[in-house]
Amino acid sequence: MKKKLLGFLVLLVSVCSMYGQEDQRITITFDNTPLKEALLQLEEKVPYSFYFDETWLKDHRVTKGYDKKKLRAVLNELFEETNLNYFIKDDRVILLNNSVVNPELPFDFFGEKKLEEETQEGSAPIFREEYFSQTTKRKRSIVTVGKQNFSAKNSVFILSGHVTNINANEPAQNLSISTTDKARYAITDAKGFYAIELPYGLNKLETNLLGFEKEFQDVIVYGDGTLDLEVVENVEMLDEVIVESKRDANVRDAVVGASVIDIEGIKTIPLVLGERDILKVALTLPGIKTAGEGSSGFNVRGGRADQNLVLLDDAVIYNPQHFLGLFSAINPFTTQSLQIYKASIPAEFGGRLSSVFDIETKTGNTEKISGEGSIGPITANLALEVPLIKEKASVIAGFRATYADYILKNLDEESLKNSEASFYDAIVKYSHDVNENNSVQSTIYYSKDKFSITSDSVFGYSNNLVSLKWNHKFSEKSRASLIFGNSRYQYDILYKAEANNNFDFGYVLNESLFKLNLYNALSDKHKLSYGLSSKLYVTDPGTIKPIGPDSDVQQKTVDREKGLESAVYISDLFEVNDKLLLNIGLRYSLYAALGEASQNVYTEGVPRNETSIAEVLSYGNNQVIKTHGGFEYRVSGRYLLGRDLSLKAGFNRTIQYLHLLTTNTTMSPTDIWKLSDLNIKPQRADQYSVGIFKNIIENDLEFSLEGYYKTMDDLLDYKIGAQLILNDDLETELLQGQGKAYGVELLIKKTAGRLNGHLGYSYSRALIKLNSEIRQEQVNNGDFFPANFDKPHDLSLIGNYRFNKRISASANFVYQTGRPITYPVGKFVFANEEQVLYSDRNQFRIPDYYRLDLGINIEGNHKKKKLGHSFVNISVYNVLGRNNPYSVFFVNEEGRIKAFKTSIFSIPVPTITYNFKF
Repeated sequence: MKKKLLGFLVLLVSVCSMYGQEDQRITITFDNTPLKEALLQLEEKVPYSFYFDETWLKDHRVTKGYDKKKLRAVLNELFEETNLNYFIKDDRVILLNNSVVNPELPFDFFGEKKLEEETQEGSAPIFREEYFSQTTKRKRSIVTVGKQNFSAKNSVFILSGHVTNINANEPAQNLSISTTDKARYAITDAKGFYAIELPYGLNKLETNLLGFEKEFQDVIVYGDGTLDLEVVENVEMLDEVIVESKRDANVRDAVVGASVIDIEGIKTIPLVLGERDILKVALTLPGIKTAGEGSSGFNVRGGRADQNLVLLDDAVIYNPQHFLGLFSAINPFTTQSLQIYKASIPAEFGGRLSSVFDIETKTGNTEKISGEGSIGPITANLALEVPLIKEKASVIAGFRATYADYILKNLDEESLKNSEASFYDAIVKYSHDVNENNSVQSTIYYSKDKFSITSDSVFGYSNNLVSLKWNHKFSEKSRASLIFGNSRYQYDILYKAEANNNFDFGYVLNESLFKLNLYNALSDKHKLSYGLSSKLYVTDPGTIKPIGPDSDVQQKTVDREKGLESAVYISDLFEVNDKLLLNIGLRYSLYAALGEASQNVYTEGVPRNETSIAEVLSYGNNQVIKTHGGFEYRVSGRYLLGRDLSLKAGFNRTIQYLHLLTTNTTMSPTDIWKLSDLNIKPQRADQYSVGIFKNIIENDLEFSLEGYYKTMDDLLDYKIGAQLILNDDLETELLQGQGKAYGVELLIKKTAGRLNGHLGYSYSRALIKLNSEIRQEQVNNGDFFPANFDKPHDLSLIGNYRFNKRISASANFVYQTGRPITYPVGKFVFANEEQVLYSDRNQFRIPDYYRLDLGINIEGNHKKKKLGHSFVNISVYNVLGRNNPYSVFFVNEEGRIKAFKTSIFSIPVPTITYNFKF
């Protein structure tokens, strides 16, 4: 009994001594002192020895002062900004890196049954995962993020980072990072950055991206932190999907009407003359149309061709097509991604009513020289990537040109031999990762077209743009981008004939851009995007000059127009709960028409012409003529009905201050861009959209069914017989009216496997109403009538079947309702002359359009050690030889009106294209 009592007293004294040592008060000061040295100084003041790994203390310094503080208080403050923890045992202070000592045994120490019992009582099953790690496809060690703290067990933290494609040393965008149970996920942005919310403890993550090996990573999360990942291309799985939205994004994102074009995958699609074309592939998506084969511009959900904002590395490209729309002016070998917004347009974008085509150029390879190219029947293309500073800076350059001129000049047909048809485009992008938090990139682009339809006229048009972007990361939750850009579009007509009327006509549009975008992850629930932008438009609407001293043409220049469009925006991605996700955005834009200019004021209630001018106002240089503006609402939401089923809805309001004027059925190089001013109001649109989205993951299937209704105000149109070229009083030829569009879109995609592709169908209407109190300014009695691009039924089917790793076959079928047209329906005699009587505008339709294309891809072997890889594409465009009408026109021959139709490709067009990559 005495021995037991003595032992108890010794233990009591020992414990009291220990707590007495911890209660010792410490006074000490550190001034930019290395943490290791600070601990050694502290060790001299206390009766404890410190044990640690010196590598844990590297790069940590301390500037603090303590006055009569307890040891634990000092240590807590010293380690507050680090991942270090500690525990005190007898006379030792033992440091721990990213972990704590659990006073209890691990939950699974006595087996899985004990673990399950503890878990049901609310404890976190972290130790089980640490001891029993599943086998993964690519072995990676467990990563610990944050500082372990038992009080944070029920918290959720943000893991963010960057994902790199190590084959190309470029960001891996649109990559899905998710927990293995798909309960939580994130998608990398265009720069490869991601942010995912994860609970405390161990999380098993996996990555998914078409053409890349699946990566698995075990992460123990103790707090907010970063994790950068690398993914590896899977050469045996390349190019199986043709059009791909972000994995699971069609179900989980709060976005309606958005798609991503898979740039690599389009190589299997048979296209005209073998030219790989990302914009032509976009036309196979429901809701995106053109007026006809070979037409320039796009019509998105009932919008006109000028209502689409086409961006190339943040700068506007006004005519992204070559040779009247037959080819895209975007080089597919230098393009990283194409994101299309038909609805749910982000608040950062403005200036167009219908859509945004956001094109981003690749970042060059910073490891080694690489490239890609192709040789086709009439075009050749080459892209080259060169590292400038290893792992930091690179440049990518692409050049594409046609040799059609050479072919034409060697033909026997005289009319073809004297014609011209040529184009080229070039792009250079420089990228530099200055440091971990800063990067810069700059893009220069130029395209040129030159062709002659008749022997006496040569048409030419060009695009050139430059953009400069600085990206800065303030923290893991906050970053910003500063953008400067300039775009220039111009065209000219050179006319030379035997008569004395030779001339040179030109038009120029210039746009300068400043933009600041900021992003801040405020919390687990709120992710904020906000910024401001400003654009300066300068147009020279037309200049005509005589050619030669004998020309009777008088030189004339229409006055220059200027306008300043500025905007501020803010949007919040708000996760209300696990099922409901909202994207709430607001944009305010303000436009000012600027002098120097003269503006006519017209008498109200009478047609605008020279006789109704009441006053002419003059404005000095940069003086404000008229301001327009308003709020633009961008709201969308998603509600999960199940893990792979969701319902979405959205509302968009957009304002457009720039208008395209054309008397052609489709957009053409010689159209005129007109700025809003004293007499021309900006266009406005409201779009309501709703959709249901479903994935069947085990079968790699995606379904979406969307509906929309859009109203448009102040659409610009023209009077019958309008003179748009070189008109000083252009507003006298114009009308402004209303528009409405509605439709249903179905998209079914098979995203992987031997057989893949997509089926797109839409039923839609696009109607215009030009009504006025003035009878002469009414069209079709002021009633709604079909727009030139109103084609109710639109069906696209693209399929690709891979026989083995090297050979695949593809097919593309398109059907569309014929577009509207105005027919002559009778004749009458006026002033002793016979005149033609036409129907209401767009009352009839040309024949329906359909086309079948077939192709086969033959790839070389996939050995990794080869100098280069290649494949041959053999395709036939319009296999059925369908003589699809492009237009219908009428000729009066001997008193009889006869109808004729023109076609672009009325016979099958076979092509062979050789592609290579090194």
